[in-house]
Amino acid sequence: MGGAERNARKRRQQQQQQQGKNVVAQARGTAGMGGKRVGLIVGVVVVVIAVVVGGVLWTNASKNETQGQTIPVAQPAESQYPEKRDGVVVETGNPDAPATIDVYADFLCPACGSFYERFGEQIQQKVNDGSLLVRTHPVPMLVEASDPPGYSLDAANASLLAADEGEFTAFHDSLFQNQPAEGGRGYGDDQLIRLGRDLGIASDAFVKGVRNGKYDDELTSEFNKTASNPDLMQEGPQGKGFSTPTVTHKGKIVELDDNWLDRITSAGDS
Repeated sequence: MGGAERNARKRRQQQQQQQGKNVVAQARGTAGMGGKRVGLIVGVVVVVIAVVVGGVLWTNASKNETQGQTIPVAQPAESQYPEKRDGVVVETGNPDAPATIDVYADFLCPACGSFYERFGEQIQQKVNDGSLLVRTHPVPMLVEASDPPGYSLDAANASLLAADEGEFTAFHDSLFQNQPAEGGRGYGDDQLIRLGRDLGIASDAFVKGVRNGKYDDELTSEFNKTASNPDLMQEGPQGKGFSTPTVTHKGKIVELDDNWLDRITSAGDS
């Protein structure tokens, strides 16, 4: 190898070494603020990843919080009046009460949960004193709003089966007092059956009815009629349509202000 060629190769090696030093210097911040920017970017990326991962874990835990949970039993409502299932409607209270209301509610609907939290005790008092008959329509409107889908219909079906056993009110109240989050996991068949057992329902008919969806077809058919009934339409953010909760008295939608129940029971159905 000649001297000229050796000198040329040596210069190339020196240039490559210097380029490597420059890269290392930049990464360490010795070449100005560039390294600080790299460190800052890396730190931000790490924080973002941590937040995203933490958010996903929290969301999954929140979404699945009902999985395997025993549904707490609501305090039984004492009433001298019977419960009666009429198709997919449950009548509770004095059959000769001076006032009757129809309540349309979905067991997954947050607004329905708020309705019963706000007015449930007042309604029960009116039922107990014989001044009010309540016709409850379990509405499977939010069938696709649970994960997995179907809780809205499963709960409605199970509530009708509980009505067959004379335990509708306690079953209904237990589900609303421990309402799953919309978009999350609802209660499965085993949990609904366990709630029935905790309420004293021991029949095979209840268990089989929960598992095979005994009233599913009737509930779905009736909901389709309800959702298209012009007398049950209300103005909402997306236009006029059916929504829950809806309360009617003498076929007309009730405005749910603070005094609606007293007005109805004072006026009666005449």
